[in-house]
Amino acid sequence: MAGGTFATQGSDPRHAADGTITGSVVIICIVAASAGLIFGYDVGISGGVTSMEPFLEKFFPSIPKKMAEAKPNQYCIFDSQALTAFTSSLYIAGLVSSLIAGRVTTTTGRRGILIIGGIIFLIGTILGVVAVNLAMLILGRILLGFGVGFTNQAAPIYVAEMAPPKWRGAFTTAFQSFLSGGALLATIVNWFGSKMGENGWRFSLGCAGIPAIIMTVGAFFIPDTPSSLIQRGLLQKARQSLNQVRGVDSDTEAELNELINHHEAAKAATKQPYKTIFQRKYRPHLVMTALIPSFQQLTGINIVAFYAPVLFRSVGLSLSGSLIGAIILNFINFSSTFVSAYSVDRFGRRLLFLEAGVQIILCQLVLAYVFSAELGTAGTSSFSKGSAVVVLVLLCIISAGFGWSWGPLTWIVPSEILPLEVRPAGQGICIASNFLLTFILSQAFLSILCKMKFGVFLFYAGWVLIMTVFVGFFLPETKGIPLQKMDKIWQDHWFWYRFVDGPSSNYANTFE
Repeated sequence: MAGGTFATQGSDPRHAADGTITGSVVIICIVAASAGLIFGYDVGISGGVTSMEPFLEKFFPSIPKKMAEAKPNQYCIFDSQALTAFTSSLYIAGLVSSLIAGRVTTTTGRRGILIIGGIIFLIGTILGVVAVNLAMLILGRILLGFGVGFTNQAAPIYVAEMAPPKWRGAFTTAFQSFLSGGALLATIVNWFGSKMGENGWRFSLGCAGIPAIIMTVGAFFIPDTPSSLIQRGLLQKARQSLNQVRGVDSDTEAELNELINHHEAAKAATKQPYKTIFQRKYRPHLVMTALIPSFQQLTGINIVAFYAPVLFRSVGLSLSGSLIGAIILNFINFSSTFVSAYSVDRFGRRLLFLEAGVQIILCQLVLAYVFSAELGTAGTSSFSKGSAVVVLVLLCIISAGFGWSWGPLTWIVPSEILPLEVRPAGQGICIASNFLLTFILSQAFLSILCKMKFGVFLFYAGWVLIMTVFVGFFLPETKGIPLQKMDKIWQDHWFWYRFVDGPSSNYANTFE
């Protein structure tokens, strides 16, 4: 795992808490990070089933009629508020549940939230499979959203709290790797489902239950995090959990005492994290946990994640060809998360953000040009095969850049920077912000594409420029810093030092 070594009898126990990777911590973090699998599967499955004609004919009959027109407007074929509601309803439900989850976590712990979320997700899956009308279908999506909101709130923090500080970035990247792997799995399932006739979409939706069962059952066999157990006064279980992930031969008492002291200080400071996080000294934490997950969706990745098959059908590909194109995209995205796992703890978070920003901006500009040249503003021309291949290549490059930057780093950075006293509230805000923008963009994208036409790619390019500049100036590096000592990055930052307690006299420039 990203250059780490597994603990052996000869390992120096004094370094276990910093960099040694035990077999237990790998297995435990994999189970928790598999929460990303159910989210990724659900992201990937929606674009595929919404391009299947039996599904469209049953729930959205107006769309096949548009497709049958002699010269349809390629920008507007799939412009349907009911269709986008099928995709976006999950995210408005996830927004609500992520805020609730922050409070429930303090009672049930991170592990308990994973189990609750998994069970709700399974119920939503069953309802979607047996749906006979649009109301049942969307109700199932809403339950899926509640499940995903719970698991997304807990999983990144769980992994960050369990992982050795030296390799925390690589371990937390596993959540995005599972998310991307889930999306890839969904596109493959969609391809098979498209060959199964009128009930193929039920097969695609039903397979979501498999990763949900894996995560939910696995969560029963892993311990909660030491920090979560200490918060609930379970000190002996916290010691056992820490020994399990660091190795029985490791000297974990110093780390445990540091966690206890950190918790006591946080407990003395506040009992109302949702009010506390709005205090001035937590301004950098609030800004980052709200903006970074919001910016993630403004990369334009929702085009790739939700509507790639629909977009490919709009440029003239067949159903089978559009699903194969989506499989290629998701494979690129999945593979690129391993680039992040290798790089994030070696080169830092900021470099990945900045490089990918330039990469995505250039691709969005070229996409705008290609769509302008091929379809113009009327959208009634036919897309050439060569240009369709160019679109696929450009979307793959965007997907790769996202996969090693905004994809995993959206979960890594907020889980690192939040102090214990506001961590449940901050993570709830993080997930809610992500779901809010995802809901807005997934609900509006097909309408935006219809109205703005090729200008939609310029819209996303402008946002990526803004967020890349923001990262360059305002996000400090967090590589290799223990969670309990993360406050210093704000004290040493050229802008944020004026908000936090105890400013350093020699704050460093953020570009160092």
